Amino acid sequence: MRLSRISQTLFFLFICFTASGQAFTVSTNKRYLMKEGKPFFWLGDTAWELFHRLDREDAEYYLKKRAAQGFTVIQAVALAEFDGLEVPNPYGERPLVNNDPTKPNEAYFKHVDFIIDKAAEVGINIAFLPTWGDKVFKSTWGKGPEVFNESNAEVYGKWLGNRYKTRKNLIWVLGGDRNPRAGTRDTEIWRAMAAGITAGGGGADKVMMTYHPQPNREGASEWFHADEWLDFNMFQTGHCRDAEVYNNIKRSYDRQLIKPVIDGEPIYEDHPVCFNAKELGISNAYDVRKSAYLDLFAGAFGHTYGCHDIWQMYAPNREAVNNPHVFWQQAMDLPGANEMKYVRKLIESRPITDRVPDQSIVVESDLPAYERIQATRGKDYLFIYTATGKPFSVNPGKITGNQLNAFWFDPRNGKIKDAGQVDSKIINKFTPPDSGYGKDWVLVLDDASKNYPKP
Repeated sequence: MRLSRISQTLFFLFICFTASGQAFTVSTNKRYLMKEGKPFFWLGDTAWELFHRLDREDAEYYLKKRAAQGFTVIQAVALAEFDGLEVPNPYGERPLVNNDPTKPNEAYFKHVDFIIDKAAEVGINIAFLPTWGDKVFKSTWGKGPEVFNESNAEVYGKWLGNRYKTRKNLIWVLGGDRNPRAGTRDTEIWRAMAAGITAGGGGADKVMMTYHPQPNREGASEWFHADEWLDFNMFQTGHCRDAEVYNNIKRSYDRQLIKPVIDGEPIYEDHPVCFNAKELGISNAYDVRKSAYLDLFAGAFGHTYGCHDIWQMYAPNREAVNNPHVFWQQAMDLPGANEMKYVRKLIESRPITDRVPDQSIVVESDLPAYERIQATRGKDYLFIYTATGKPFSVNPGKITGNQLNAFWFDPRNGKIKDAGQVDSKIINKFTPPDSGYGKDWVLVLDDASKNYPKP
């Protein structure tokens, strides 16, 4: 069928717009991310060494597996942590010619292209880090070398921005596990890279960007909150058990310049707790599950899971840090990873963009971190997470409806238990089906008139 000249012109303009338009935007209330106009739930995995250590066959296997497990975002680094400038990828390619950021190696980035495009095929988005932070400056670890300054960071950023400006499954993440140092030009280097990406990508309305820091109280917002390029605030809350992640999220949530917030690196599964396995043991599924619900119910728009064996793609005869236990292929089926799909299932079962954190829902809200009770609500539903199955009471009048349908959601398997119907105008006390270590539950209350399906 032949198109008229006008039809051909309109079709051409449509293709140009859809090829270069930004897939990701911030919601009108500034709390959530949208993809192509629909609420987007970020369920991430930290596969920092994905581009550097995996060949194409392994990368495709990893992406398909994570997609089947319900993950929507993979966080990965172009200039990677494990001597990423000097140690080549599986095809013998290094990312930069003579370690010069103004001279990217086309062969190396063709492998990166392949992985990004394979991710898109299976419905996975890439949270793309142009570099790990030790290429900007070292802290107590990292091999470097330090190759970036303000000038070449902008050139490199512009090259990347232009290369990937048509990819609809890309979110940019600067920082690479480093906090800018006071009295240096660190922030200016990152701002230069952000400016380059923005220019190469076609402007601020065409790119979605954040910054991945080390653990701190304010996340990326400590340095960049007012910067136009910082579309949302990212935290790293680190690898200690029962960290008060909810306080960090809420502090960011309450800033007057409103931006979405997410925990981009909480405690990993199978990780030495506080880097001290001898005295504190190894983190487990309960640890990572708890962080997810506490983060989300405190106001995060999404959540990142991580696994100690996977972030470094641990394999035989490969350099490793902090004693990983199993090879990355086996680690993909650790219980915590398989349980992440249930939190996504719960959040997506109700209207997303009107959900807010609200601790006033719960009478007994002042508890130690290990048995934290965290509450969130929409206009006509609410979720309450109890970390140890501790009973609690719910204040009246927090959502619409005279009668509320109640049921318990099990974060371990996604199954539900009916809890009857209650009067919304009185204080109601709820006792979870069981309690104790690892026996966390979510209470779901719905306005009965809405007839919401159970998750």
